[in-house]
Amino acid sequence: QVLLVESGGGLVQAGGSLRLSCAASGGTFSSYTMAWFRQAPGKERDFVAAISRTGTTTYYADSVKGRLTISRDNAKNTMYLQMNSLKPEDTAAYYCAAKSGGTVDYGNPRMYRYWGQGTQVTVSS
Repeated sequence: QVLLVESGGGLVQAGGSLRLSCAASGGTFSSYTMAWFRQAPGKERDFVAAISRTGTTTYYADSVKGRLTISRDNAKNTMYLQMNSLKPEDTAAYYCAAKSGGTVDYGNPRMYRYWGQGTQVTVSS
């Protein structure tokens, strides 16, 4: 059983920055592909970014490329999402997720077994 806890959300003005963290416990962190998803009210949960087990390969949704950066520190059992140049349309609850094995089908939320409780990001215009 893997426990994931997100932190770092908040209210920020458009153009601002936030850094989200996802702390993992209860499993071998380095054996999991990790990802961030987000969900706005009334909408489906959307893929944001994913990172391979070693951290050498990353994937991004087109809407966040060049503005958001995913990273991980396996020694600290923690994943990060650096969010720059934030836009009002980035407003959502952000969830971290973990799946065993490689990055096949990394953008499909149904492939992820473990989820955090979410952290709210609100970007004002």
